[in-house]
Amino acid sequence: MTRTQSLRSSVERLNGYTLLRDPHHNKGLAFTERERDAHYLHGLLPPAVLTQELQVRKLMHNIRNYEVPLNKYVAMMELQERNERLFYRLLIDNVEELLPVVYTPTVGEACQKYGSIFKRPQGLYISLKEKGKILEVLKNWPERNIQVIVVTDGERILGLGDLGCQGMGIPVGKLALYTALGGVRPSACLPITIDVGTNNQKLLDDEFYIGLRQTRATGKEYSDLLEEFMSAVKQNYGEKVLVQFEDFANHNAFELLAKYKTSHLVFNDDIQGTASVVLAGLVASLKLLGGSLTDHTFLFFGAGEAGTGIAELIALDISSKTHIPLEEARKKIWLVDSKGLIVGSRRESLQHFKKPWAHEHEPLSTLLDAVNAIKPSILIGTSGVGQTFTKDVVEAMAAINKKPLIMALSNPTSQAECTAEQAYTWTEGHAIFSSGSPFDPYEYNGKTFIPGQANNAYVFPGLGFGLVICGAIRMHDEMLLAASEALANQVTEEHCSKGMIYPPLTNIRKISAHIAANVAAKAYELVGDAVKCMHHNMRIGGLLTSLKFNAKEILKPVRLP
Repeated sequence: MTRTQSLRSSVERLNGYTLLRDPHHNKGLAFTERERDAHYLHGLLPPAVLTQELQVRKLMHNIRNYEVPLNKYVAMMELQERNERLFYRLLIDNVEELLPVVYTPTVGEACQKYGSIFKRPQGLYISLKEKGKILEVLKNWPERNIQVIVVTDGERILGLGDLGCQGMGIPVGKLALYTALGGVRPSACLPITIDVGTNNQKLLDDEFYIGLRQTRATGKEYSDLLEEFMSAVKQNYGEKVLVQFEDFANHNAFELLAKYKTSHLVFNDDIQGTASVVLAGLVASLKLLGGSLTDHTFLFFGAGEAGTGIAELIALDISSKTHIPLEEARKKIWLVDSKGLIVGSRRESLQHFKKPWAHEHEPLSTLLDAVNAIKPSILIGTSGVGQTFTKDVVEAMAAINKKPLIMALSNPTSQAECTAEQAYTWTEGHAIFSSGSPFDPYEYNGKTFIPGQANNAYVFPGLGFGLVICGAIRMHDEMLLAASEALANQVTEEHCSKGMIYPPLTNIRKISAHIAANVAAKAYELVGDAVKCMHHNMRIGGLLTSLKFNAKEILKPVRLP
């Protein structure tokens, strides 16, 4: 054997060893005998060949043996780091059971303890230290064809507050769902955390904290860093990359969305994704409540980015269907914040995103007073404060309505405004209940009620994939309405008979397919012939037709490398 042949043989054998440590291509014991021959894997694996299906059964058995949810989360993340194919197969096949593990509510605890469980980077960390060279940092990521970025600055993680750099668990979890539920290639997804410091003193004092040890940068220093980041993203990945803002504090969330929606393809899941999934539940609930959205009165407890985002999309939907002015549609919707009912006399002191909801009414200081005065048929909680839908409040809703719709949307479970058991018990089984975190079915007077979960995972994977497949370069409110409509249409009479206003998560990939098709169709409808002329790409139009009428392309199993 020549020296060149010997060197080639050594490299090939090294590549076999490396293959087992490459999560994108590793199949573990699922490598066949032929593959083990071809890739020099003999001796590097035990002799048994186990199919992927058998490995899934084994792993689910192991995960179910963990009693602590965080241990299940760690096990899933370790699997993702060593065998990506198996991770997504496991998640797809057991989505209802594992979604609360990799996403809400367990991901919240994972972020709180991220410094302790951190083992290897799962995304990009861009801190103030990288100012002036963010484009270079983006180029350090090995994948070039990025289609979806989920980015957070960690200031408002779920209902847990400022977790700084440890908020990375959120982008990682969201992008896992983009693949498992929506079909976006794992290699096309990039999680990013922007680290500008933290005001959480407990983290700053923690010797295991992995982020910058300084208080949060604000003002020009903050906005300049975000401007450089957004410019670098567009320069490096092009205009069609979707940037999803996640868990930014209210003041930054609204400003960033307003600033970049005209120049980038951006989406805020807390404002827009939550709004779309809640609107879908409201539209589906009309099969139980009767009438149209215009016939109902809405009362929100919580007037942050989630509450005002939902309220605005409801008003947009009412306006688009009835052709009444948006300002008139807003008058069906009332908001309560920490200071009481938002009314006209408070307008001058309100933050800009609350001002459209300052209707003329006498001031009211409590939620119970607001319920009794406004007499809403639908009560929606986005406060981030647990147990605020008290027995008095829920009973007041039941006294006003034959079937009160109560949506306790705050996450995680401990922050829910009330539990499913409380809602059903306090209304004597008359409530239609939905929450942000999962609750088990509850039996009352011999009837089993299945609580709905207004989970953003219903919408954002399909919405994002729809934007990606149609080559959109801007996001429009009409696309959110299209996503809501597609989701609401998946709720059947059988679901409604069980009190459900969302379809089972077991059908989530089919649901995502319908959402993607609806969003892509709406994108083409909005831009019409201009896009077709600009792209000269009939293949995408053909894919859209296929998705719209049978959704087969998206419903194929996830195709990994």
